[in-house]
Parts: sequence; structure tokens; C-alpha cells
Amino acid sequence: MVLGGATACGDNNTAGKDAVRQGGTFKFVSPGGQTSISYPENERKPVGDIKGQALVGDKQISLDDYQGQIVVLNSWGQWCGPCRSESDDLQGVHEKLTTQKRGTVLGINVKDPSKDKAADFVRDNGITYPSIYDPPFKSALALGGVPASVIPTTIVLDKQHRPAHIFLQEVTEDQLWKVVEPLTKEQGPQ
Repeated sequence: MVLGGATACGDNNTAGKDAVRQGGTFKFVSPGGQTSISYPENERKPVGDIKGQALVGDKQISLDDYQGQIVVLNSWGQWCGPCRSESDDLQGVHEKLTTQKRGTVLGINVKDPSKDKAADFVRDNGITYPSIYDPPFKSALALGGVPASVIPTTIVLDKQHRPAHIFLQEVTEDQLWKVVEPLTKEQGPQ
């Protein structure tokens, strides 16, 4: 499977080498079409500014609201079966992060023409992590060109808001926490 904007590379050890700095920010690449990609700490690059109107309420949300914290970004739609299925897993990781005051899950609601339906899904399922309402998924540009056609996509940002891991697939709480937990021990911004 070839993803739009992805570069094929058969060597799994090249993930960090293919995630190159472009204009000072992260540029997404999926070596060999991988759906779970890790980036070593010394090779991570920052993402652009992510911000927008909250899905629930009138508040503006920005990645900058979470400076020095781990942020698990998740692009999702209420119309997407895997997104609906993984929402309780993301909620579990969000609760662990907020209990420890280490970070948050931040949803990016995409391709949902009805804000009300998406907000109803959040309320009906007890989801407490915030989401930005972004139907055209313009945030993908700030994320280094993550393929907008791959929903759900989960990007784990370290405390400096650099991608540490990307999942281009549905995730479970266990899969996600195995990536997030080691980041809690990493040094924050200097």
C-alpha cells in the first residue's frame, strides 16, 4: 500500500533518517508504507503550530496550551468505525497522562460536516479529552504532511512537541501506553 506523500524504503531502521528537517519542522515520511513508526529522540523535529476551535464549546485550542507536556494527537471522525472503537483506549491514555499531570490526548475531528454529530459522539461516550474541529484537516500541513486520507492517525508528541511515534492505524490503550510511558521519563524543553 502506498500512502500519498510517503516515500518507500525497505529498511525499517531508516525511519529517523527519512524524517528530515524541512524549513525547521518535521516532514512526515512512511518508510516502506509502515503503519507504526518510531522516531529516535536525537532525530525528532518539531511540528508546526496546531490550533483551532474546540469541537465542544467556543474555546480556541492550541498545541501551545500544552507546553512541556506530552501530547497524543489523534485525527478522527465520528463516521469512522476504527475511530469510534479506539476512543475508549485514547480516553484511558488521557486519564493516565492527566492524573500524572504529564500531558493530554488532543483529538482533531476531521471530515465531519456536522459539528453537532461529532460533539454528540464525544458527550455520549464520555470522552473528556479536547478535540479541535477541523473538517478539511488543514492541521495535516502543520503536522508535516501526514496523509489526510489515513483516518485514524495517532501522533505521539514528546514534551518538546516532536513526533516520537506515529500510528497510521487503530490503536489500543496498551499499544499507545507502551510508546507514551517512556516519554514521561524524557527531559522536557530546556
